[in-house]
This record gives sequence, C-alpha cells and structure tokens, in this order.
Amino acid sequence: MARVAIAGAGVVGRLLAWTLSRRGHAVTVFDPAPGAGPAADGKGAAGFTAAGMLSPLAELEHAPPEIARLGLRSLGLWRQIAAELSQATGEAACAFARFDDSLLLAHPGDGGAAARVLARLALAPDIGAPEALNTQALAALEPSLAPGLNGWRLAGEGQVFPQRVLPALAEACPASWRWGERVESVGPGCVLTVSGERCACDLAIDARGVGAALANLRGVRGEVLWLYAPGVALNRPLRLMHARHRVYVVPRPGDVVVVGASEIESADRSPVSVRTAFELMGAAVSAIPALAEARVLHMETNLRPALPDNLPRVELTDGLLRVGGLFRHGWLIAPALIEDALAAAALH
Repeated sequence: MARVAIAGAGVVGRLLAWTLSRRGHAVTVFDPAPGAGPAADGKGAAGFTAAGMLSPLAELEHAPPEIARLGLRSLGLWRQIAAELSQATGEAACAFARFDDSLLLAHPGDGGAAARVLARLALAPDIGAPEALNTQALAALEPSLAPGLNGWRLAGEGQVFPQRVLPALAEACPASWRWGERVESVGPGCVLTVSGERCACDLAIDARGVGAALANLRGVRGEVLWLYAPGVALNRPLRLMHARHRVYVVPRPGDVVVVGASEIESADRSPVSVRTAFELMGAAVSAIPALAEARVLHMETNLRPALPDNLPRVELTDGLLRVGGLFRHGWLIAPALIEDALAAAALH
C-alpha cells in the first residue's frame, strides 16, 4: 500500500483518488473548494462547467488521432466506472453515463464546413466512421430537429453527467478529502498547503488544472449556457458543423439542455459575453427551433488548462506525478490517461 497525496479535485484528481483507493492505497486529496458538490461560479473545477461529451470520433475535427484513441479507450472505462458508481451508490448506471451515440449536423448551406470536418474524421479509420442519415432516419432519431438538416450518426459515443459523477466519485470514495485546503506547492513525496502543513507521502500528484506546475500551461476561456426546455425531446448529444462555431447541444436530466462552447485564448473568468450568448443560442435554435421558447437557467464561464500543443502531459519523477493540460478533452480522455500514468508509476 502506498501513501498518495493529490492536489486538485477536478476530473483528474477525483478519478485518481477513486482508482487508487479501490486498489487499496491510502489517498489524501487537497482542494480549495468548500465541498464535493457542483459549483457554477467559474472558480471551481472546470469539469462542472463542461458538457461531459464522450466523442472520440467527433474530436478528430480539432484534435490529433492520439486524443481520439485515448477517448476510445476511455469509453469502455467510463462504462466500468458508471457500473462501479452504481454499485457504490445504489443509483442506476445511466444516472452517471449514457452511450446512445451522438449526431453531427449541418445546414445545407454549410456543406463546405461539413466536408472539411468529415475529411478530418476520416484520418483515423480504425476509430470509426460517421454514418450518413437520410431525412427520415434523422427525424426518427431526433424529432425536434429542424427539417432539412444533414446528419451523421457517430455510433458508440455518449456522455457523462458531471454534476452527478464528480460528487459521487468523492462521496463514494474512502479517500481523506481535505476540502477548503489550498496547496502552495507539490514536490517529490510532499504536498505543502498555504497554511504551512506538510503532507509527507510516497507519491505526490499535481492535478490542479490551470494551477498545476507545468511549464507553459495556460487557461483557455470557455462559455456555456444552461437552458430549461420542457417538452423538447432530445435523446443524445448533437454537434452542429458551422463555418464559424463549434456548437454542441447536450441533453441533461430534468428537461435541461447545455449549449456550448466558446473557445477564447484568454484567462478571463468574467461572465459570459453578449456575443457568445447570441451566437450559441442562435445556432442552437437554428438546429432545434423549439429551443426558442426555452428559459435561460444560467450561464457559466471557466478555464480549460492547455499547453502550447493542446495535448495532455504526464510527468513522472521519483515521488512526484504531474498530470495536466487536458484542454477541452478532460472528460473524454481522463480515464485512459490516468490508467497509463498509474501504470508508469507502478501503482497497481
């Protein structure tokens, strides 16, 4: 049994704690958040702001094949994690994750944008291929869609529900959770808190998102909208291929729909801009007209941790592991990336 101290309780930190605790290691987690529950103030874990899409094939639009392959491995791991959370909490596995495929959509006038995206998706044929749908098949899958859209089904893709998964990972995990504890530094075999406490351990892990001690790490601003849309039937995540925007529309329990997401090279955490709100809502309504009558629940801004190449980084030295830079792919790739990092650290 190893003593492990983790700085950061976002997607990576909680999955690490969950995995290591289940393997019998003694885990302590430090995070400045007041508790395990959701936060919508843009100051906590970016994972709460994310839509939680598990779309390895769709990510080929703006990520290299190695990200998509990590995502493909993670799909199977998420099924396992959802089953384990179900066993631990008594809730159904579908309360944590669903795997009902996803759809790519394009308006007829955006044929050029669609062709570019589909060409990118063909770069890794081992991952899969989109299935073109005729008008009748598309309407049968998603009756709320605007008529005349072009659509493609991405089989096997899915989503997790961050507001349920993140709290459950903490509450069902026997780790020691040190909420309200901000970390000053993470070094080999030691986590130092701002209050001056030193936590000695066999392995210290830095999983602090934008606060991790990784060279050239930056925050990339993302904005999302939460809509209350009773009566709008939406069965799976949608991505709208557009000449200017990457727009997704994702169903959540309770007649909620999440629309996102901007991607702005800025570490600004201020509220959602008028430009983003208009553009995202306009794009969403163009694909699902009934969303025009939805009500805006709230808007969120947060920062994605990114490195210059927008790829994740795992750094392992004696007594110290750093995992970061997951950018917009945190939910998609975290399980497989963690599996590889722990194998390298020989924490079985």
